[in-house]
Amino acid sequence: MSNLIQNEMMKLLAKKRLLIIGIIVGILVLMFTYAQYKQVEEQREKLGTDDWRTAVQQQIIDTQNRLSSSRMLDEWREQLQVTLKQQQYYLDHDINPSEPGAATFTRMFLENSIDLFIPLLIMIVASDLVSSESSQGTIKLLLTRPVKRWQILLSKYITLLLAVSLIVAMTAFLAYFLSGLVFGYHGWNAPTITGFGINGGEVDISQVRMVQQWKFLLMDMGLVWLVAVVVGTLSFMLSVLVRSTPAGMGIMLASLISGAILSNMVSSWESAKYFFMVNLKLTSYVSGTAPPIEGMTLSSSMITLLAWWAIALLVSFSVFTRKDVF
Repeated sequence: MSNLIQNEMMKLLAKKRLLIIGIIVGILVLMFTYAQYKQVEEQREKLGTDDWRTAVQQQIIDTQNRLSSSRMLDEWREQLQVTLKQQQYYLDHDINPSEPGAATFTRMFLENSIDLFIPLLIMIVASDLVSSESSQGTIKLLLTRPVKRWQILLSKYITLLLAVSLIVAMTAFLAYFLSGLVFGYHGWNAPTITGFGINGGEVDISQVRMVQQWKFLLMDMGLVWLVAVVVGTLSFMLSVLVRSTPAGMGIMLASLISGAILSNMVSSWESAKYFFMVNLKLTSYVSGTAPPIEGMTLSSSMITLLAWWAIALLVSFSVFTRKDVF
C-alpha cells in the first residue's frame, strides 16, 4: 500500500498542481492584504483616529442606518440585527473584534474562503485522480498490477487526504506569512469571542465565551479541513463516475456556485438544509453568523456533510470495484 501511495504522490507532484495552487493562494493573499491595508487607511482618514472603539461605533451607526431601509429583505434584516448586537457586545465588553496582526488576517481569510475558494482548490486536485487515468488509458496498466482494485482506489483517496491537508496548511501559512509583512506577526493571544447563538432571530449570548485567537484559529482550520475533505470526496466520486475530467469539474463547480447563491436565498426552503453546499460555511456557527435556514446548527451541518461524505465514499468504491474498463 505504501508503494501505491508513493506512486500516486509522485504523479500528483509531477502534474505541479500543488505548485500552481500555492501560486494562486499567494497572489490572492497579497491582493486581500493590500485591500485590507487600504481599508484600514481609509477608515483612519475618515475617523481621524486609530481607536478601534470609534471604528466599532461607526459600524454600529452604519448598521442602524441600513436597518432603517424599508426595502430590505427579511433575511438580510435579520442578519444585520444579529451583526448589530454582536458589535454592541464587543463595544460593551471592551473587545476588539479585528485585533490587528497576521493571526487575525489568517482567521478572517480562512473564514471567507471555506465555502468557495478552498473547495475550488481541492476540486482542482480531486477531479482527475481517477478520470484522467480512464481518459488516457493508463488505468488498464494500473489494474494489471497484482493488487486489488479497492487497494488502488484507497491509495488514491489517501493521496487526496494528504493533498487536502497540505493545501489547508499551505493556505494558512501563506496567509499568515504574507500578511505579516504588512500587519506584523502578532495577535495570537488576542481575545476572540465565540458562542453566539441565534434563537428565533435573536442573538443568544448565554453561551458566549472568550478564547485566545490561536485556539479560535485552530477551530477554524479544523472546520475548513472537514469541509475540504467532504468536497474533495465528492469530487473524487465524480472522478470515478465520469470519464471526462472537465465534465466532473463542471458539475462540482456548478454545485459550489449554486450553493453560494442558495445560501443567501433559501431561508424559507427548509429542505434545502440537506444540500451539502448549503452547509459548507461551518465557521459561521463559531463566529455567530445567522445560518442560511433557521434551525440549522453546527452539529446538524456537520452530520449532513458527513452523510454526504460517507455516501460519496461508498459509491466511489462500489463503482470502481465493479466497473468495466475498456
